[in-house]
Amino acid sequence: MANLQPQHFLWEVTERVATIRLNRPDRKNPLTFESYAELRDTFRALPYADDVDVVVFASNGGNFCSGGDVHDIIGPLVGLDMKGLLAFTRMTGDLVKAMIGCGKPIVAAVDGVCVGAGAIIAMASDLRLATPDAKCAFLFTRVGLAGCDMGACAMLPRIIGQGRAAELLYTGRVMTGAEGERWGFWNSLHEAASLEPAAQALARRIAEGPTFAHGMTKTQLNHEWNMGLEQAIEAEAQAQAICMQTQDFARAYHAFVAKERPVFRGD
Repeated sequence: MANLQPQHFLWEVTERVATIRLNRPDRKNPLTFESYAELRDTFRALPYADDVDVVVFASNGGNFCSGGDVHDIIGPLVGLDMKGLLAFTRMTGDLVKAMIGCGKPIVAAVDGVCVGAGAIIAMASDLRLATPDAKCAFLFTRVGLAGCDMGACAMLPRIIGQGRAAELLYTGRVMTGAEGERWGFWNSLHEAASLEPAAQALARRIAEGPTFAHGMTKTQLNHEWNMGLEQAIEAEAQAQAICMQTQDFARAYHAFVAKERPVFRGD
């Protein structure tokens, strides 16, 4: 997928790390019907990409994403019937499903505005880095909608806790960078100039690891939400046994014996 040429966002692949940027910085990078669908389709294709191991979802022009475009999305939605509205909300949810199911770790690098569906994209990423000035808000109630959008009521409480998630989803208020880091939403905070270098360095570190095993970790992190403890332990036993059959496992052993650093290849 290194040669992918999307129409509605920027895409580049360097050292097996793909970087995505929404590309309407003059509008703080809102989403449109078309960019939603193209992002969904891109993440759906990633499980089959053998030249991408990690994805960085980056900011552009000092902002991450301002959510659904008021004129291109919200305006037209007011005139749709129930069938059309459900088709839209299912499509947006399919983007989150595709991010969860893509088999690749996703690192969000969030600067500036990160609201609405932008906050959901950050939430659905595996790791989240931000600047102290990042403004993250699940502001659906502020436009007359429920906070239960694109999986927010399932995922956000698991990240920051039920009470904190409920406050953000009911009020739509901004979660500050300091709050987000303290609550565990942001993995770390970085000044704007060092944000993307930090995200890219983290992505390269992950990409240099046992990428087949990373895919297994992502799968288990998500599948085990719906398992009891005994089921989870058995699922992990099976997953780890599969990983023990990989060449990367053997490489790690031989490198340890030779007192060398293992070089993983993802097989």
